[in-house]
Amino acid sequence: MLVVAALGGNALLQRGQPMTAENQRKNALVAARALADVLRAGHRLVISHGNGPQVGLLALQNPAEDGYPLDVLGAETAGMIGYLIEQELENVLDHDRPVATLLTQVVVDRNDPAFGDPTKFVGPVYDHEQAQAIASANGWHIAQDGAKWRRVVASPAPMEIPDTRVIQLLLDAGVVVICTGGGGIPVIRQHDGSLIGIEAVVDKDASSALLARSLGADVLLLLTDVDGVYQDFGSDTAMKRPWLSPKDALRFDAPAGSMAPKLEAAAAFAAAGGLAGIGRLQDAIEIMDGNAGTQVSNEIGGNAQ
Repeated sequence: MLVVAALGGNALLQRGQPMTAENQRKNALVAARALADVLRAGHRLVISHGNGPQVGLLALQNPAEDGYPLDVLGAETAGMIGYLIEQELENVLDHDRPVATLLTQVVVDRNDPAFGDPTKFVGPVYDHEQAQAIASANGWHIAQDGAKWRRVVASPAPMEIPDTRVIQLLLDAGVVVICTGGGGIPVIRQHDGSLIGIEAVVDKDASSALLARSLGADVLLLLTDVDGVYQDFGSDTAMKRPWLSPKDALRFDAPAGSMAPKLEAAAAFAAAGGLAGIGRLQDAIEIMDGNAGTQVSNEIGGNAQ
């Protein structure tokens, strides 16, 4: 089976953890061990990942008045994160199969309303006063993220992944592909058909669902640091939902900045007949088998065989 595994930001950097290369490499090793189990079970694998903290750090290091735009910073972080995952996965697999990282462009609509309403969190968290000062100095928009504040940028919907044919060529050659990093590098198609980058960040889960559909994948895994989707999350009556239909997933009351994008992506993929799973990174295989996490599918118990 072809599995697309989308790694949440916690795969490389956990909330509140110092953004050092050592910490990110240690987390990449944890991710590699979990993903190796998917490969050893006989499945083909495509890996996508987030980049919010990393692209935010690069943006801080590049002042707004003369720094690089977000599409370029996204490409830089996709290369860095891909390198760490690629190397750790190769080592865990004892180099028994090829692994490659592909910088991936994702086409968005230049008229997407998201450009007028930035909502996508990037970068580290700050106290409100600190966030306001940094935002004023850099011309950023900020929004509250839990008890802290972060930068927010436009998050247009992914429309097309022109690099899909390259990914398919690599898969056909038996390569494990790491791609669509940070949701992909946002580009727009110009009137002459050429592509050019645009200042935005595409949601990683939405791009991963589009990638999975474009490749004809059997399974989409949205892997994070919680063990599934919970009804009344955070309350005394919280209850994990082991299965949701695509319609249930779209109607589910979930935080807009965390679980909601995963539910929307899972619903979009499952509605077309695939099996989507949401849960912890280390439970990847168990999620596919229906023994952990939350499955989203057209039928109850849509286990991956």
